[in-house]
Amino acid sequence: MKITVLCVGKIKEKYMVSAIDDYEKRLSHYCKIEIIEVNEEYTIEKEAASLIKRIPDGSMVIALDLKGIKITSPGLAEYIEKSTVEGTSAFTFVIGGSLGLDKSILQKSYMSLCLSDMTFTHQMARLLILEQLYRAMKINSGETYHK
Repeated sequence: MKITVLCVGKIKEKYMVSAIDDYEKRLSHYCKIEIIEVNEEYTIEKEAASLIKRIPDGSMVIALDLKGIKITSPGLAEYIEKSTVEGTSAFTFVIGGSLGLDKSILQKSYMSLCLSDMTFTHQMARLLILEQLYRAMKINSGETYHK
């Protein structure tokens, strides 16, 4: 399985880079993981164009969006497992910048996922989705993970 996390902007805070690197390393034991960053732009349409160019062919696109569906951690694990059984081998999670995601990204997405009713920075969203993906991999492998 290959997971791509496609994001707008770079992480500048050292503590955040360290945490993201930690989850990226943890995930690498379960799947091929790649984080792709595109530059922040002045318009949401330019960001969308940059993001679309970087979506791997054949990948199931999941947009992180405030208006997306909310699922539990076990629900995400089940969704990934079911999709994998049905033949999906690549997932791309798309995180917009401070402007959000353009409708063209949402239209390309198989699903829109909301991480929380609360608002987080796009940098924190990157860390949160990596942690949830790691949790999903642990659940699907039958391994324990703290609750």
